[in-house]
Amino acid sequence: MRNLFLSVLFLLALAALASSQDELSDLKFVVVRDYNGKPIRNASVVLHPVEKNGKQSRGGLQVKTDPEGRANYEGVPYGKLRIQVLAQGFQTFGEDYEVNQPNMEITIKMKRPSEQYSIYQDHPGDKKEEKDPPPEKESKPQ
Repeated sequence: MRNLFLSVLFLLALAALASSQDELSDLKFVVVRDYNGKPIRNASVVLHPVEKNGKQSRGGLQVKTDPEGRANYEGVPYGKLRIQVLAQGFQTFGEDYEVNQPNMEITIKMKRPSEQYSIYQDHPGDKKEEKDPPPEKESKPQ
């Protein structure tokens, strides 16, 4: 029920923007793996309108990619749009785009997750604290 409510809010926000702007765009998304360019199926592409002050508007719209990694949405008003892409086994992608053409194709390259940084592990290149060297032993003449 909540998702339906948020979808309706997003569509109302898009309609309000569309009434203030006559120009609409057809967006096409291609979601691929960063390391080999193969498509990612069932990735969630989430669209959020961005207000003039840079804040994300409430609501949003989600589309899923097909087996070729493609998704599209028609009738998006010109302006700033925040795009987030989520796919299992990949880092979440997020970036703002300026929608300013009647047809736009956006290619998104998803990366594998990187290892988390831990302060409890040794890391190459990190400076280690050097301890004071042990005191030198004085030798006695015999």
